[in-house]
Amino acid sequence: MNHNVVTFGETMLRLSPPDHERLEQATNLRLHIGGSEMNAAVAAARLGLNVRYVTRLTRNALGQLVENRVREHGVDTSEIVWTDSNRIGTYYVEFGAAPRANKVIYDRAYSAISEVRLGEINWQKILSDAQVLHTSGITPALSSSAADVSLEAVRIAKRMGVTVSIDLNYRAWLWTEADACKVMTELVSQADILITTEEDTKRVFGICGESYEDVARELAQRFDLDVVAITLRETPSVWKNRWTAIAYERGTDEVHRAPKFEIEVVDRVGSGDSFAGGFLYGYLTADVAAGVRYGVGASAIKQTHPGDVCLATLEEVEQVLSGGSLRIAR
Repeated sequence: MNHNVVTFGETMLRLSPPDHERLEQATNLRLHIGGSEMNAAVAAARLGLNVRYVTRLTRNALGQLVENRVREHGVDTSEIVWTDSNRIGTYYVEFGAAPRANKVIYDRAYSAISEVRLGEINWQKILSDAQVLHTSGITPALSSSAADVSLEAVRIAKRMGVTVSIDLNYRAWLWTEADACKVMTELVSQADILITTEEDTKRVFGICGESYEDVARELAQRFDLDVVAITLRETPSVWKNRWTAIAYERGTDEVHRAPKFEIEVVDRVGSGDSFAGGFLYGYLTADVAAGVRYGVGASAIKQTHPGDVCLATLEEVEQVLSGGSLRIAR
């Protein structure tokens, strides 16, 4: 089977207290799985692409739980690397309400993927039938070896003629802006598609402009990128957001704009990843303009239900993009 998209990164267990409780008062926690590249894989697969997810997991019940949850969405997990050591990373989400923001606590040191080594993953085999390799700035932030393997993957993809897609995804809890700039400059220089936010772009690369379009053009020129997509969020309150995106296509010097959605947020974690998955669906089945529309449509729906992954169908995404009704579907 040909794979439209291969993604590479970490999946963690996500634990969160119910009903807006603080973590310090919790007596039980709800379990989901989450991780940037896995979330993107699920979104793309649910829309109809053939997707393979590559990671490194500990061979125990928790590792099996992760694989089962990923596979149930139609994602190929056959190239997961298994280890008898290390651990599955965990993170905790405490959901706030204005004026208290959401809060995340990571517990992912010495996770299985952070101990991945050069040569452990057979990228030549994995990418032999792929159109796109997608990864993010989170994976190389985990460890120097994870950074080495991320760079190995994109270099091999580039040599094989596979399109490279990177989500900048800066995480201040994982590394400094200076370290991120050094590593991500090398990675993004190998990319064809960059997905980012204005804030991450400024923090990692020091790029800012009078408009989002200026930022996108500067990124495309500096890193010789074909496409730069920037997601845009306005947060008048924790649970009322405005969400849209633009995509700059360097070959035509055209800026494509997605619809803006007023979202009643249930869970915004993973929305940028779902944008990436939706973007790749639209990009591979049509063009950049379709990519930014499907990206925003999928990620808008993702924010209306609990959990990191997007549970939207292609029909639902197309319905919201066409201005579908909010009346009960029955």
